[in-house]
Amino acid sequence: MNTNRRDFLSSASAATLGALAAGYPATTAAARAKEGSLNATADTVIVLWLAGGMASTDTFDPKRYTPYEKGLDPNRVLSTFPSIDTAVDGLKFSQGLEKIGAVMDRGTLIKTYRAADLGFILHSRHQYHWHTAYEPPLTVAAPHIGSWISRTLGPLNPDLPAFIDIGQTFDGGEKEALQAFHTSGFLGSEFAPFFLVEPDQAVEAVKPPVGMSDTRFANRYQAYKKMLADSPISKHGSEHQRESLLRSVDDAHRLLSNPKARQAFDLSQEPKESYDTYKVGGRFGLGCLLARRLTEAGARFIEVTHGYYPFKYWDTHDNGHSKIKELKAMIDAPIAQLVLDLEARQLLDRTLIVVASEFSRDMMTEGKPEKKVKDQVSIPHRIEGPQHYGMHRHFTGAGSVLMFGGGVKKGFVYGETADERPCTTVKDPISTAQLHASIYRALGIPHDHHYDVEQRPFYVTPDGTAEPVMDLFG
Repeated sequence: MNTNRRDFLSSASAATLGALAAGYPATTAAARAKEGSLNATADTVIVLWLAGGMASTDTFDPKRYTPYEKGLDPNRVLSTFPSIDTAVDGLKFSQGLEKIGAVMDRGTLIKTYRAADLGFILHSRHQYHWHTAYEPPLTVAAPHIGSWISRTLGPLNPDLPAFIDIGQTFDGGEKEALQAFHTSGFLGSEFAPFFLVEPDQAVEAVKPPVGMSDTRFANRYQAYKKMLADSPISKHGSEHQRESLLRSVDDAHRLLSNPKARQAFDLSQEPKESYDTYKVGGRFGLGCLLARRLTEAGARFIEVTHGYYPFKYWDTHDNGHSKIKELKAMIDAPIAQLVLDLEARQLLDRTLIVVASEFSRDMMTEGKPEKKVKDQVSIPHRIEGPQHYGMHRHFTGAGSVLMFGGGVKKGFVYGETADERPCTTVKDPISTAQLHASIYRALGIPHDHHYDVEQRPFYVTPDGTAEPVMDLFG
């Protein structure tokens, strides 16, 4: 796990050096006057990221169920699981999500998230857009939503990283594109994500090297700071960015030197019954457990994901039905338990949980009905085997987002989708920018909040015009 510590410091350096020329991201006087003018309903955000494209009609927005049979016309298939009741009258989920359904009286379901039209569909492009609110490519490095929140609000607990990313790796496809938005952009290294790939090994990432004395550790820290300060590379760009790089090193050292803060990362301290409840979800489930512990300790923004791998997890191009059955078993108990645990600790009301994916899926439509793009998979005229039964194509016309706590309404459904193909949005669409503005609103951040970069405003959402969807809040 020494590699993780080195990776954290080196990735922080790389993120800043890539944006050195941007200059000091100053908040304008008008923006400063607005800060704090909104009544925040949340202090912490947890994003549970189902990377790869979660099919809403087989999860949180089921339609007519068509059981599998050989020779079936794929045009008839809308949902491959029967519907089940939830804790909210009239709200149905897909079979396999019973536990999340049981806690929906604590949350809101958005049925009508419409992903942007970005041309030929690439997962990394849509994930970039979802996480930054900006469509790539850009001339300025757009910050991740977690970095915006970290920069604007600062840490709740100064001994913890304000932005923690759990489960994300860069060893699969579209590596460079995924790395492009997992940074703080022009904001500076101190607001970059702290990566923890394996939740059950997280505590090792926040320990000094084994066998190293306190004196030697302190000397190494001072030597590293001096190396950064004296490096020819660090002489380029603004004074702010160089100072931000050094502050990120200070933050890392403070974390590594604090045994009390370290306890939050140690899943071995969790009671076995609780640990086992989350463990059924593998890396994702234990990531939810770690997110709960970090929320208790005062983390500001946490993202938990399986990580994106082509044709794995929610990227269900074939064998969609069987894969989604396995995936629902991995998320159902951990997500529901996270909601219940935070509620029991009286933290749910001030913690906004967001469950989302970059877009949905459909058997027949690639893109939107009115904005189709080139098909990336072929569907046979007749389903000749189980591998063709399920969700294959990328559908951007309507997708599901779950929200719990943080001031959102309880037992509420926002938006309406068609009951027949194409199962697109028919009422109250919500865009990526509106979703971001709503998350920021929960934290008390105005939708037109911005920093000046090279004497130009850079907003939390493009042009600062997207307003929050106030119907989501109680």
